[in-house]
Amino acid sequence: MSDEVAKAVEECARAAKAAAPSLAVAAGEAIDAALTAMARLLLENREAVLDANNADVAKAREEGMSAGLLDRLAITGERLTGMAEQLRLLAGAPHQERSIPVSTLDGGLRLVERRRPVGVIGANYEARPNVTVDVASQLVKSRNAGVLRTGSAALGSAQRLLDVVIAPALAEAGIASDVIQLVPRVEREAAAALVQLPNLVPLVILRGSGESTRALATEAATHGVRTLAHADGGGVLYVDVAAEADKVRSLVSASLDRLGVCNRLNLLLVHSAAYEQLWPVISEALAERNVTPSLAPHEHAIGYEWALDSEHEATVTVARVDSLTEAVTIANEQTSGLAAGIATEDSVAADAFFDGYTGTGVFWNAPTRLLDGFKLLGVPETGINLDKVPGPRGPVTYTDLYVRQYAVLPE
Repeated sequence: MSDEVAKAVEECARAAKAAAPSLAVAAGEAIDAALTAMARLLLENREAVLDANNADVAKAREEGMSAGLLDRLAITGERLTGMAEQLRLLAGAPHQERSIPVSTLDGGLRLVERRRPVGVIGANYEARPNVTVDVASQLVKSRNAGVLRTGSAALGSAQRLLDVVIAPALAEAGIASDVIQLVPRVEREAAAALVQLPNLVPLVILRGSGESTRALATEAATHGVRTLAHADGGGVLYVDVAAEADKVRSLVSASLDRLGVCNRLNLLLVHSAAYEQLWPVISEALAERNVTPSLAPHEHAIGYEWALDSEHEATVTVARVDSLTEAVTIANEQTSGLAAGIATEDSVAADAFFDGYTGTGVFWNAPTRLLDGFKLLGVPETGINLDKVPGPRGPVTYTDLYVRQYAVLPE
């Protein structure tokens, strides 16, 4: 790692830490005013933001970026309006209780759980400029400063969002604008530098593709930095013998409205007894989305994540299974554990699927695309955490970004 890159990241971290107290002690009204101002400034600066994003998209297209990744990179007018609406909704969402009574203790004492901000939280993400606003807004709502690092493809868009939306909105609300920092370097090694500063950035949110994100999580662990990692995705749909054809068709179609996202349909498991009957409607739904089925015998792992394959992202793996138990076993052991759904009219089968699947989100006659902070919880997310240990799991929002402190006080 070059000294220049490491120095640039550390400077951002130090600036965020120095500004963090301004946010930690800010009144809820000031925080919500900052978020409301972000929504207003995003719309007022619509053309400036879209121009910067168009430049990023044009450059990425020239460099051969895939259609799915270009879709992630693009901020359309409709998406920009949606970003502003999400900011308004977040501004209106209730703040976390900062002190919660727990119990009384002997000797005239009482126990209180206090929820404190982490201080500074880092975030590493790739070609998704809307994540700049999503993460920054979640950090502000949770009273945490932040150091954001995005890939080179989205850096122009992210910088414009910081300059004309995020920083001025914070200043307008009386909060130090330095609480949100954007690493101004395009080198990939900046991500590694971000997870090596435990005294400045003790927690880093990692969003990205498989191996690179796992490597960063491993690097972070060696430096004593905790991570909330979103490395793998891919939704699973099991079509039960008691599935209804029209619902199956709708579920397949609804799960493939966007191909470059983690919660799209990736693996379709169809009960052998229903396969011949349902395959015509399934194949029609795939064709309508211009998606190709990968049929047995498969030359790839059954849980292979197509969204990360720039040349074959418009693909869904299809496999026959002989039982619900086999489907659950495959979903648990051969996929990422992000989300799995069952299509069935049999409530007993649905209950068995829910009890058997151990992943983050489970769905009955509903698309896995719903595993999203805004769609499920009404606020943006910082990412979807797949950890199998206690802690925030699934869509992570501002309500998860705190540390617990026990306080013992006189009655």
